[in-house]
Amino acid sequence: MAATWQPKEEGLNEICALLEQHISPASDQSRIWQQLQHYTQFPDFNNYLAFIFARAEGKTVEIRQVAGLLLKNNLRTAYRALDPGYQQYIKSELLPCLGAPEKHIRSTVGTIISVIVQQGRISGWLELLQALVQCLDSNDLNHMEGSMDALSKICEDIPHELDSEIPGINERPIDVFLPRLLQFFQSPHPSLRKLSLGSMNQFIKLMPSALYLSMDRFLQGLFALSNDSVAEVRKLVCAAFVQLIEVRPSILEPHLRSITEFMLQANKDSDEEVALEACEYWSTYCQAELHPEFLRDLLDRLIPVLLTNMAYADDDESLLEAEEDDSLPDRDQDLKPRFHSSRLHGSDEARDDDDDSFNIWNLRKCSAASLDEISNVYGDEILPSLMPLVLAKLSTSDDATWKDREAAVLALGAIAEGCTRGLYPHLAEIVEFLIPLLDDKFPLIRSITCWTLSRFSKFIVQGIENQKGLEQFNKVLTGLLKRILDTNKRVQEAACSAFATLEEEAAGELVPHLETILQHLLCAFGRYQKRNLRIAYDAIGTLADAVGAELNRPKYLDILMPPLIAKWQQLSNSDKDLFPLLECFTSIAQALGTGFCQFAEPVFQRCVVIVQSQQLAKYDPASAGVQYDKEFVVCALDLLSGVAEGLGSMVENLVVQSRLKDLLLQCCTDDAPDVRQSAFALLGDLARVCPAYLHPSLSGFVNAAAKQLETSQLAESISVANNACWAIGELAIKVGQEISPIVMTVVSCLVLILQHAESLNRSLIENSAITLGRLAWVCPDMVSSHMEHFMQPWCIALSMIRDDVEKEDSFRGLCAIVRANPSGASGSLVHIGKAVASWNVIRSKDLHDEVCNVLHGYKQLLGDGGWEQYLSALEPGERDRLLKYQI
Repeated sequence: MAATWQPKEEGLNEICALLEQHISPASDQSRIWQQLQHYTQFPDFNNYLAFIFARAEGKTVEIRQVAGLLLKNNLRTAYRALDPGYQQYIKSELLPCLGAPEKHIRSTVGTIISVIVQQGRISGWLELLQALVQCLDSNDLNHMEGSMDALSKICEDIPHELDSEIPGINERPIDVFLPRLLQFFQSPHPSLRKLSLGSMNQFIKLMPSALYLSMDRFLQGLFALSNDSVAEVRKLVCAAFVQLIEVRPSILEPHLRSITEFMLQANKDSDEEVALEACEYWSTYCQAELHPEFLRDLLDRLIPVLLTNMAYADDDESLLEAEEDDSLPDRDQDLKPRFHSSRLHGSDEARDDDDDSFNIWNLRKCSAASLDEISNVYGDEILPSLMPLVLAKLSTSDDATWKDREAAVLALGAIAEGCTRGLYPHLAEIVEFLIPLLDDKFPLIRSITCWTLSRFSKFIVQGIENQKGLEQFNKVLTGLLKRILDTNKRVQEAACSAFATLEEEAAGELVPHLETILQHLLCAFGRYQKRNLRIAYDAIGTLADAVGAELNRPKYLDILMPPLIAKWQQLSNSDKDLFPLLECFTSIAQALGTGFCQFAEPVFQRCVVIVQSQQLAKYDPASAGVQYDKEFVVCALDLLSGVAEGLGSMVENLVVQSRLKDLLLQCCTDDAPDVRQSAFALLGDLARVCPAYLHPSLSGFVNAAAKQLETSQLAESISVANNACWAIGELAIKVGQEISPIVMTVVSCLVLILQHAESLNRSLIENSAITLGRLAWVCPDMVSSHMEHFMQPWCIALSMIRDDVEKEDSFRGLCAIVRANPSGASGSLVHIGKAVASWNVIRSKDLHDEVCNVLHGYKQLLGDGGWEQYLSALEPGERDRLLKYQI
């Protein structure tokens, strides 16, 4: 069929006319798109596109390229369904285009070829390999460039395909191409040097044996290209070294000194992209834990380069943004995408305090990140090289040098953690110096000062213990609150984020200032534009987390709640600005506890309505009146969790009148992992405070939760399994024996998790150990018959859990199954001893007595000689801690 297919003149002209309209800016694009979609119904439409692309005489390159791009998009989804004859026809038309005289045609054919290889694999197009090799081996630049371009796209999209066995070919494709790629490193043509090196770089992380065996030649080629006249080639050389040191640092060790020296020079390259790629090397080097000496010898030369590069470039977009005051509405592009983190039981969420983390990564930010990494490895060693430069920049006062002063403040923030010890004697002086910079005339100095002060939050809060430190804390607090009400958007953002970090450190120390803080935050809330409003919500939520029940006073609630409630009433259930407000209310509900009762009913009902309408929108958006967006469901479920946690058993008055139980069961079986994650968090919170409400659907909830613990589900989402596991444990201690039908299914999953603890998330291991203990406590006879299979990994996991009520429950289970089956634990006595010794103190007297009885029982069983031998297998500290149990 490939040989006999010919385009019909009429169809060809019709499609070409449509493509001409398609590239005309004045045409009706939606109508043309509909027409093109209509043509896709014809089985040979892609043949027409291939013909136009490859050989439409008299047509412009632009029309041919559009035909090629349409062909590429069609083949991405429809290639495998095409008639094999049509597939062959398209492939036969494409190969001659590799050597096309027009660069745009060569570039487009490479893209189409890569798509076909992705869909049909190399084994389905052996002629391609032969054609690529012939073109690479020709001396014709167009043919070499076209082939190299196609090969580079295959390397980028599916590099593993070139390192696989292909039926009918003696060698792997990479064995054929790699020597030719290395040869092109020496090409006089910049395009071939760039494409060949870019292709080689795609294999570094895969590290196929062909590359590993050619490593010496590859490194020689990189050194030869390190001074290439073309900036893009030098950038790729830097990228290769960065990847190599990340993936196989041992390969570079013999050459580290010369590579590091080269990277230092490249970090000063006049081309900013080369300098940026080189700058990535320092962080990667530090993370690779290589011998520190090679870098140590260069620190006095590297640090000035980093500091110079930390100054704003003249074309940095932030310079323009910094001019905007808060009277200007945010543009759509100002609103960075926001992602709500689903509720996770047992996690310690760290705040991301990176300056400008959402903007474009550039040399300034990379240099600051590198200095941060270097300070964490070399610590105070860098201070003699860095501090004189920082102080010199800070000592300037003229307008022309403000960028240098700003870079110096950024540097102080970057080294705040790594050089704490060396800076400590001077920290009070440094903070005192920074405070006036909060009032600097340049907004970017004000904003970076906010960030740098936040990096010293721990020190600032610790200083409260003495009068001078208290005065300094008050100055910082007042200074940041003042900047929260700055007229400059950028400063508002930095101040709000810095204040949230200070709130986390200060916690209860904020209570004497609560009224002032709330007045400032709510004033900001009233004047901020959309983007910064989200950060204000976060600062209010963080304040609630920090001061907890102290917020539950009429004078504070009168400031805090009316504006939030007004905003709550103003936003519709489909407005995405609701997300940060829901998050903020979650923190407030948890902080106020039963004090949230007066606000709870409308909040609870609205959350249920949001979940209900979103569940309907998933299948029938027209009836729901909104488009489905799972983030509404996640935020609403998390706020319901916050309300349940805050109100405790009082939440039962709200839930019994709602459809929440049925909606929650739907969410526990939702397709989206983050919806399930939040659903199981809410299930666990409700199990704690109103288990009777869940009782009619107990079987459905427990089965849905147990399913998340299966090995196949773990791969998809550890966090969902974590919350499901915790929820099962909470249900178990409330419903007791009624959970017995599912106990052994859950136990078998938990045992598998504990047996593979080294490769799994610590929070999941802890929750698995706790839940296993709770199941053992409520169903000891069932669980004890299998205890020899899990006692050792279970006890290891129990040893890692901090003293709390959940650990107490686990040990009640341990004692219960030992009583039920003493011989089942006899092979794990040392592990039981270590687990018991992990307690600082067991506060519950009855549990303490139970543990005593278990240990005494085994002491009698072993006899004096056996008991002494048992104790000798424990660490001295563990033996000492067991003495508390009168053994």
